[in-house]
Amino acid sequence: MIELPFARDEYQQRLRKIRTEMAKRGLELLIVNDVANQHYITGYDGWSFYTPQVVLVPIEVVEPVWIGRAMDAAGGLLTAWMSPENVVGFPEDHVQRADRHPMDWIANWIVAKGWGNRHIGIELEAYYFSPKGHARLVAGLPNAKWHDADLLVNWIRAVKSALEIAYLRKASTLAEAAVARAFEVIAPGVRECDAIASIQAAQIAGSPDFAGDITALPPTILGGENASAPHIMWSDRRFGDNETIALELAGVCRRYASGLARTMQLGETPTRVSDTAKAVIEGMDAVLDAVRPGTSAEAVEGAWRKVIQRHGLKKESRIGYSIGVAYPPDWGEHTISLRLGDKTVLTPGNVVHSILGMWMDGWGIEISETILVTETGHETLTKFPREIHIKS
Repeated sequence: MIELPFARDEYQQRLRKIRTEMAKRGLELLIVNDVANQHYITGYDGWSFYTPQVVLVPIEVVEPVWIGRAMDAAGGLLTAWMSPENVVGFPEDHVQRADRHPMDWIANWIVAKGWGNRHIGIELEAYYFSPKGHARLVAGLPNAKWHDADLLVNWIRAVKSALEIAYLRKASTLAEAAVARAFEVIAPGVRECDAIASIQAAQIAGSPDFAGDITALPPTILGGENASAPHIMWSDRRFGDNETIALELAGVCRRYASGLARTMQLGETPTRVSDTAKAVIEGMDAVLDAVRPGTSAEAVEGAWRKVIQRHGLKKESRIGYSIGVAYPPDWGEHTISLRLGDKTVLTPGNVVHSILGMWMDGWGIEISETILVTETGHETLTKFPREIHIKS
């Protein structure tokens, strides 16, 4: 068995919190479709979520049940903490067949367990949970009373334990290694794909003491006009002279992600870039001054907006989000957002990735920090100079 990232007691604490919230909502069974939530509850870790996969949490104080493809149940026995009988594989003849669906089998399994007529909460916004899968599950459980339990587990995840924070600290060192490597290898004439290959090596092997994991979002390096669009991918394009390059990178340890965005300049820095960078760095200082227990998410964004307005700048998108355990295609937890209208009150143990990206006409810059809310204020888990890195 692969070593669990946490002791079983940590998983039991999580389950107690989940069941407390289930009881408040009148839920007797929770069907967990979000892959990161499945890992959070069970420890299961495998690239098997391209076929239907669920975790069942009954209200009774018993072990949760992982159900996935039969060949991947072996991975459950290696990585999940539960007893073997609670790692269940649906038959291989249900994989990608037009005449049957894994959710048909899972529904029958739930009925056989005696849970078919319960009040069932289900995550409806999970990335790998298809409309057809939901329809077949509902059809197979006609006596169930259905409730949307989207984000129930996510909000519990938003407050990190000391052990989770320890993994985030390790992830932060990998993020720093990735940015440092980017600064080393990016130069005029270097292909974007070659830079990415070197950056990914640092993300995976950036520490002699622990392994890095695949990042839920791929590395992003945006040079020249590409920096005006925040989410496009790399190619074999070569970096040019006098380009401004925005980097959005991360480190991940045992699936816990820490983001780090920085900007570098090849050659002479245009005045518009240096002026915007000064405003963004000042804005980050304002964000950090605002992050502390009892402050609302929108108040943090307001501190940033006040600074950039003074500099004649405007940013429509949010400036941060809760981050933690993550699987592709996203490392955000979909809970706290640093933006106008989010009245969530920050509490010790929250971890947010505040990313101050300014994507202008034909260029852009990015600066971010992964920030832990402490008992008395905050701590930046990533510790790396914020100024534009100039490479002449």
